[in-house]
Amino acid sequence: MAVDLGKTGCRAMLWNSADSSRAVSSVAGAPGLAAPDGVTAARAAVRAAVEPLLREAGGAGPESVLVGAAGAASAPAAARSLVGALLEDLPVPEAAVTSDAVTAHAGALGGRAGVVLAIGTGAVAVGIGADGTYARVDGWGPLLGDDGSGARIGTAGLRAALRAHDGRGPDTMLLQAAVGLFGDLERLPVTVGQDGNPARTAATFAPEVARAADAGDAVAAAIVRDAAADLAETALAAARRITTGRGPLPTAVTGGLTGLGPALMAPLTAALAGSGLPVRLTSALGDPLDGARLLALDRTTPHASLVVRVRRTAANPPLPTPATPPASV
Repeated sequence: MAVDLGKTGCRAMLWNSADSSRAVSSVAGAPGLAAPDGVTAARAAVRAAVEPLLREAGGAGPESVLVGAAGAASAPAAARSLVGALLEDLPVPEAAVTSDAVTAHAGALGGRAGVVLAIGTGAVAVGIGADGTYARVDGWGPLLGDDGSGARIGTAGLRAALRAHDGRGPDTMLLQAAVGLFGDLERLPVTVGQDGNPARTAATFAPEVARAADAGDAVAAAIVRDAAADLAETALAAARRITTGRGPLPTAVTGGLTGLGPALMAPLTAALAGSGLPVRLTSALGDPLDGARLLALDRTTPHASLVVRVRRTAANPPLPTPATPPASV
């Protein structure tokens, strides 16, 4: 059983090695292990995602469960508590927890050492060296970091639209694009903040910025170029902080922001290639669920020291296989 537990959503996948079948369940996520009551919320989310799969499978539970959880890297004690909770809740002989950034890294690079730059509403790079050295760069949130992210691109685009609206900045296609997406710009601050997550709302404007850049808008093009430079700097900082071993260091870029296309990816690729560091851009091989499954099965990858793994003992006997899974907490 592999689980990808993020702040927005929680996905679980059950593999059957006998016939190579797989089943997937998705529920709402949890605020992160470092948050107040983070373990309780994570425990509930994992059970809500896992229990339908156990019901469908019937019979004995899976051999192991590995959860990639948001916040695990910054809250190791909470990660250990979640492992114990999983052994209490699920009919598995072994449970493991690591950061969702680690499972994303393992999935993207197939368990190899290298750097994974994940770009969406936020932005973070994770580097894992051949000897298990670990580096996390950025991912500090929209107020303090996430440079080059969707939230940053969208916010810069909206600021440019408002400057054009006020007559404080150059004309730009972003003005009409902002009106088209958000309506009356006099109400834009309220509109952006009304769902309680202004960074996520601002990030929805990033594709408009990329489209304007592709159409030749100078203001939009400068925003996207600056974002690409910031993202390259983040990835390269991670590469410098890990032990590379022999040969070029595989580097993959994942996340929804890759969908912005050449406007962002072309200058990002050029910046990585021209850095002088031994990095080799490669396509992502899989997603965080693939990474969680790989780490559940393989203890020889460079990620092994980053996984909290516990097997049942005589002091912690296995649960009887229930006719129906326990009720959600």
